[in-house]
Amino acid sequence: MEAPVDRGRLEAFSDGVFAVAITLLALNLAVAGPGHGSLAHQLTHQWPAYVAYAISFFTIGIIWVNHHALFRTVPNVDRAVVFLNLLLLFFVVAIPFATATMATYLRQGGADARLATAVFAGVFEGMSLAFGGVFLYVVGHRLVAVPLTPAMARAATARFTVGNAAYLVAIAVAFVSAPAALAITGAVAIYYVFERTPTATEPDTPSP
Repeated sequence: MEAPVDRGRLEAFSDGVFAVAITLLALNLAVAGPGHGSLAHQLTHQWPAYVAYAISFFTIGIIWVNHHALFRTVPNVDRAVVFLNLLLLFFVVAIPFATATMATYLRQGGADARLATAVFAGVFEGMSLAFGGVFLYVVGHRLVAVPLTPAMARAATARFTVGNAAYLVAIAVAFVSAPAALAITGAVAIYYVFERTPTATEPDTPSP
């Protein structure tokens, strides 16, 4: 029988990755400085960076809250959970890159702005699917301390589907209107701030 993996190390490593990713987002918040127009003009010109920062910050924050809530209900993890968790972190650490790229090209407009926004939404879609994979594996293999009832499992799956579908829509919309796709990703973040997917022992496990 496979020995369980130390859950504490998984959580500590994940927390470190979340912290680094959310901190890197702020590196894109900068102005050119004196000699490049008034400060008010520079701040106004940077609006895509602020919007992208806010969406990405809260999305990573929500994932961290959900990750913490989920693993509080899991006494032990196996190797499959560790690798699924690594896949989740793969997309989390890509968010600062996607955020900076989207914010840069959104100001220019055109095909590059649309592609950059599609990449931005695509990274969020990958992150959402990866977290859903962790959740469904943990629940399906009864690794939680108190298994979910069928009704609770169906409710959780429905909530995952909302976010996944919305990000797919955002990817498609991005090739038509980058601002509209950005608005969709922002709406998903707002939705999951208030939406909750209950577990048997912890009521705070939504998933963007």
